[in-house]
Amino acid sequence: MVNPYAERVLEVVERIPPGMVMSYGDIAEYLGEGGPRQVGRVMSTWGGGVPWWRVVHSDGTGAPDHEERCLRHWREEGTPLRGDRVDMREARWHGDSADSQETR
Repeated sequence: MVNPYAERVLEVVERIPPGMVMSYGDIAEYLGEGGPRQVGRVMSTWGGGVPWWRVVHSDGTGAPDHEERCLRHWREEGTPLRGDRVDMREARWHGDSADSQETR
């Protein structure tokens, strides 16, 4: 059973537009609760049903042991990259519904 905090994390992840990302810490800050580790725990436990590849480390790297799958998803969605990492300056989503690739 998903706890209320996990539900809030997963709701944020579902809102991240294609081609954009949030870091684990960004999500915790956006929610005003928890921290990167708590968000990571939610994602590792319940994140399979949401676009998990849109949640990255603050340095733009993907989920541990899923780097190749992340890279494939990022390329499919046109996520701005710097090598095999997300370009956080270009791809970071701040939670504003108007903040999408089309408006950059």
